[in-house]
Amino acid sequence: MSGPKIEDKPEISHVESGDEHMKQQGVTHTSDDVQHGDHALKMMGDERVEVTEEDNARIRRKTDKRILSILMWVYFLQILDKTVLGYGNTFGMSKDTGLINGQYSLLGSINAIVQLGWQPFSSYLLVKVPARILMPVMIFGWGASQACMAAAHNFGGLMVCRALLGLFEAGCLPLFSIMTAQWYRRSEQPIRVAAWYSTNGIATIVAALLSFGLGHIHSERIAGWQVIFMVCGIITVLSAPLVYYSIDSDVSTARFFTEREKAQCVERLRANQTGIGSNEFKWSHALELVYDVKSWMFLAMTLLLNVGASVTTYFGPSLLGQFGFDKYITALLNMPFGFLQFLAILSGCYAAQKCRIKSAVIAVYVIPVIVGLVLLYVEGTASVFKTAPAMVGYYLLSFLFGGNPIIVSWMVANTAGQTKKALIMSIYNAGSAAGNIIGPLLFKDADKPHYIPGIKAVLGIFCALLAVIGFEVIILYFLNKQRQNQRVTNGKPKFINDTSMSTKYQAYGHDDPDGILGQNALLDMTDFKNDEFVYVY
Repeated sequence: MSGPKIEDKPEISHVESGDEHMKQQGVTHTSDDVQHGDHALKMMGDERVEVTEEDNARIRRKTDKRILSILMWVYFLQILDKTVLGYGNTFGMSKDTGLINGQYSLLGSINAIVQLGWQPFSSYLLVKVPARILMPVMIFGWGASQACMAAAHNFGGLMVCRALLGLFEAGCLPLFSIMTAQWYRRSEQPIRVAAWYSTNGIATIVAALLSFGLGHIHSERIAGWQVIFMVCGIITVLSAPLVYYSIDSDVSTARFFTEREKAQCVERLRANQTGIGSNEFKWSHALELVYDVKSWMFLAMTLLLNVGASVTTYFGPSLLGQFGFDKYITALLNMPFGFLQFLAILSGCYAAQKCRIKSAVIAVYVIPVIVGLVLLYVEGTASVFKTAPAMVGYYLLSFLFGGNPIIVSWMVANTAGQTKKALIMSIYNAGSAAGNIIGPLLFKDADKPHYIPGIKAVLGIFCALLAVIGFEVIILYFLNKQRQNQRVTNGKPKFINDTSMSTKYQAYGHDDPDGILGQNALLDMTDFKNDEFVYVY
């Protein structure tokens, strides 16, 4: 089958022909779905394009090169700029700026507080502003804020800079998650999320090396922590114009695809049933999210997991410092933690992709975290403190970072509709921000050196996380039953082959001789409205 010559066909005819075809097949949707629907619907209508496995692999490679590589670099910068606060404190920031009582903890929380408050606006921007514009603006904003922290000489100045950093970072993870869902098949998403999210570990290693090197700078005019903030901020600011030049917002505007490749890319994404982009913010999607129980379970998971993540981000260097090492060795000792983060993220997402059961993988990765917290608690309350078991306990906490990218890929795989996807990822970021607010507050200066009350609280939180994962699986099971009943009512097969989870490309609806499957995929429909949607566990 030859591909359609898209440039020769008027856009409106695509929409009308697709609309009429779907009416004939009994597919129900509103006019809003078509008029403000998926970019793919406007580009292709009801056309089906042949995609071979070779085409599929070629398009995926080009997407990795031009989209994934940029996501990895930008997310690395975001984590680096966020992480160096702990190292700045190790190299004298609190002393030089006169921080007292819980002011450092508040610095660790303020950017998350701002992110939490900004999420409703962030959701709107994610839908309305093209990624090629939004991403560079965010990068420049948080990079400038990071660099300006070097000029702060008191608590107020640091607070303003950290708040602005949080504001500009607020849309980073939701944007990256949505872009991953728009450019990749569901079977490909976990490892792609892992690719950019795993820069968490790389950023931790680089931050430790930068801190160790730059912290040795001795000058009467500038402190080591100021150099760290300036270097990281300037690198980020300089990256903004490069990202603008390189990135593309969606498949329909991709400069690195030919017109035929754009059509093939849309076709290979059809099985996702989640669309590939719309600039219309739909309040009906927002209303649906309110009564979508699975989304609130995802929020609970994110909140609980990130309470623990904030502990390692803001108090990791401080905890290591309590083991009796000087500030330079403390910085270097966090490098193995970063490497373990990296391994946990990649291995966790690889396992989720191979096993196709994300819930079980998350649960497995929570167990080492619980063991690590138990070791920290036992050693901290023992009459004789033993450094080696405590170090093992701290390093086991790195497994928690394997959970976040799996939750992200699990959420985007189970959510359809552009506005709903933007909102659910903003909810994820809100949960992450809330966790980052709560986590540092559990660790008080009065509880030094081992922070036993905080360790005990986080231990209970991770036990609760296991229960929430189990509840989510039950909810998804019943939602799949609902979609099956919808299909039967609409005259479609009760069970359909979810080819989006296949490692080898298969055209969606290849086993459908009547041609009644696959048209919903090109509409900006939510997962509740789309009877062909299949939830993944």
